[in-house]
Amino acid sequence: MDGTTLQALSADLAALTARAGTAVVAVEGRETRASGFVWRQGWVVTADEALGEEDAYSVTLPDGSTVAATLRGRDPSTDVALLKLEGDGGVAVGAPGVAAAGALALALGRAEGDVLAGFGVVTRAGAAWRSMRGGVIDARVELGLRLDRRAEGGLVIGMDGAVLGMAAFGPRRRALVIPMATVERVAAMLAERGRIARGYLGVGLQPVAVAGHDGMAGMVISLDASGPGAAAGLHQGDIIVSLDGAPIRRVQDLTGALGPDSVGRAMVLGLRRAGSTATVTVTVGERPAA
Repeated sequence: MDGTTLQALSADLAALTARAGTAVVAVEGRETRASGFVWRQGWVVTADEALGEEDAYSVTLPDGSTVAATLRGRDPSTDVALLKLEGDGGVAVGAPGVAAAGALALALGRAEGDVLAGFGVVTRAGAAWRSMRGGVIDARVELGLRLDRRAEGGLVIGMDGAVLGMAAFGPRRRALVIPMATVERVAAMLAERGRIARGYLGVGLQPVAVAGHDGMAGMVISLDASGPGAAAGLHQGDIIVSLDGAPIRRVQDLTGALGPDSVGRAMVLGLRRAGSTATVTVTVGERPAA
């Protein structure tokens, strides 16, 4: 690649950063130094993991002005948090795109009024996955670039300017993307309700090994007397070995199935009870607000 081509690429990246940067903001609080982006007029999406335990924040807009913002809701399972601005400042993000392995991408944040930019390649673009906290992420997208800590919660775009999603950190500070499909789904629920509905069985589980069972089952060690599990006939000491006919190989197989779409659904739990087998059908409730 000759110098002229490099100069052209550099100019294109700078122009793309300037255009997309009109939606990128800085988010600050007593414990927070992060980025975000204008999801809709008056609303900012940022990374839940980057936020402190406060309710009020200040948001620096691309024009340098600072406005107050309050936390509307947060979902640790998908790392999406939503702030409500005082006013309708900022420019909303553009059209969403789909990440492809090998494609180039820009991660953008903002700090002290300045745009932060990281440039690299999409190293992985895979299928939907479930986070360690049970949230469904619509695609597994990893980036081969250095992401400034203050850019967490910022915007990731493709070279065509399409919005790939929110910049986040994975294990060992690997740069990840929370896809826009996930952001849209979660932010819409947070805007409407202020929280994400989660399934609730009203049981406390402990991993246990069971003879003849591959993996770890879940023993009921505590039971909410007014919860769905107790209403369905679960007992303390029951060992849950299957869910809807599929073996449970770790407790997370059950807890991870209690997402927003599980509320109101009937689940058939296979049990070991006092040396015998049994089944219980539980109608999943909604987890009470903390």
